[in-house]
Amino acid sequence: MSRVDNAAFALAAHADRSSWSSRPAYLVGDETWSHGQIHDLAARAAGVLYDRSVRKGDHVLLAAPDGVAWVVAFLAITRLGAVAVLVNPELTEADHRLLLADCGARACVTDAALEDRFSGRGWIDVDHLLDLAWTTAAGPVADVTATSPLYVQYTSGTTGKPKGVVHAHKDLALYGTTVGRDVLRIGIGDVALSVSKMFWAYGFGNALVFPLHSGSSAVLTPHRPGADEFVELIARHRVNLLYSVPSSYAALASTRTHSALSSLRAAVSAGEPMPEALDARLRDGLGIEVFEQIGSTEAGHAFCANGIGDNVPGTLGRPVPGWEVQVRDAQGFPTRGDGELWVRGPTLFSHYLNQPELTSSTLVDGWLTTHDRVRLNSNGTLSHLGRTDDMEMVGGISLSPLEIEKVLAAHPLVREAAVAAVLDHHEASRLRAFVVPARHTPGLEDELITWTRSRLPAFKVPRTVRLVPQLPRTATGKLRRHVVRTGSW
Repeated sequence: MSRVDNAAFALAAHADRSSWSSRPAYLVGDETWSHGQIHDLAARAAGVLYDRSVRKGDHVLLAAPDGVAWVVAFLAITRLGAVAVLVNPELTEADHRLLLADCGARACVTDAALEDRFSGRGWIDVDHLLDLAWTTAAGPVADVTATSPLYVQYTSGTTGKPKGVVHAHKDLALYGTTVGRDVLRIGIGDVALSVSKMFWAYGFGNALVFPLHSGSSAVLTPHRPGADEFVELIARHRVNLLYSVPSSYAALASTRTHSALSSLRAAVSAGEPMPEALDARLRDGLGIEVFEQIGSTEAGHAFCANGIGDNVPGTLGRPVPGWEVQVRDAQGFPTRGDGELWVRGPTLFSHYLNQPELTSSTLVDGWLTTHDRVRLNSNGTLSHLGRTDDMEMVGGISLSPLEIEKVLAAHPLVREAAVAAVLDHHEASRLRAFVVPARHTPGLEDELITWTRSRLPAFKVPRTVRLVPQLPRTATGKLRRHVVRTGSW
């Protein structure tokens, strides 16, 4: 074991060795935070957590909005050799309690608004942690191996049951080199803005790993900006790397902002397929070249991507350096036709937390089954053909429609319901609920949106509700989800 393998120590040493400690790392509102400040405060925040008995191997739940305090807290946990459990702060109280019980956190670092949910587990307000760090001595650097657990991110299966994906210390540098450096050619002077937040795999790489690994900087906002704010932030900070999802790009395409976006050199899209018409509108109307990619929580970041100097619109690009891909048929054998995507690479997760059987069925001889249907093109790129399961992908977030349908079905005026991601008039994916009412009642559509909003986190609330006389079903009574996704039958 060695402290050299500790990801927090390695990033700080890399910044010092590369002479970019004084360069900007994060831009938050009118404040600029340097790389040196971030690493110094993280070391001191580790001292705060150490004084509160956080030790190597402990799970520490981190649920807070994006900001410098989030970055400092993550690096502090890492420095101590503890394992950061990255959690969406906008989940319901029931979801938070479920994840807390599953990960067995020794301590919790969260937004102040969540104190009541986590106060029994060595809780500390993330902003207070940052304040205390200014006057606390640096905490110790734990000796770890490259494969020691570093962080856990939760995803969901088709039933909505949470899965804690475990990644290692070595993975951060690999994200930074394989995707950040080799594919996107990120370097000093680049300024990034990510719509995806750091508790998601896509945002974690974009806003935390890439800047700290390359000496570049990132703009952070605690909320998800709308199109107008996106434009303002890009123009104010001269952002040249934009990471977003098709639904946000669709909103951006509806604005008349060509001159304000002139600083962009790359716009990366992930989370769901980019519609060809939207890609054309971005390219021809706003002069934005979109680089589509695909990854997963289990992979940590992208495993196939278009990149600088190698962009094939309409495809997912080629395998990221170090990654292998296979297209397999329904029996799991390699095929040259359409099939399911399997991947193998250097940052694959080690296991699902507390789920050994699921781990063994998902990781087969070192290969990950992605449940994505693809076509391997003659030029080596991949085309996305949809999902093999019932998960929906909206705004870069994968979710199960079953949970939403259950909430809708609990309403006394709902006979049955189906939820799907459908394209709106901007060709962006939006959640729509199709409801067979028990009886027709004026204003039921709005009432059902309010009903779900009070019971589910915001990203699971349907944007629209359509009342229908029946749902499309097979002769045996099974829901035909592929028909539901068309939005008409």
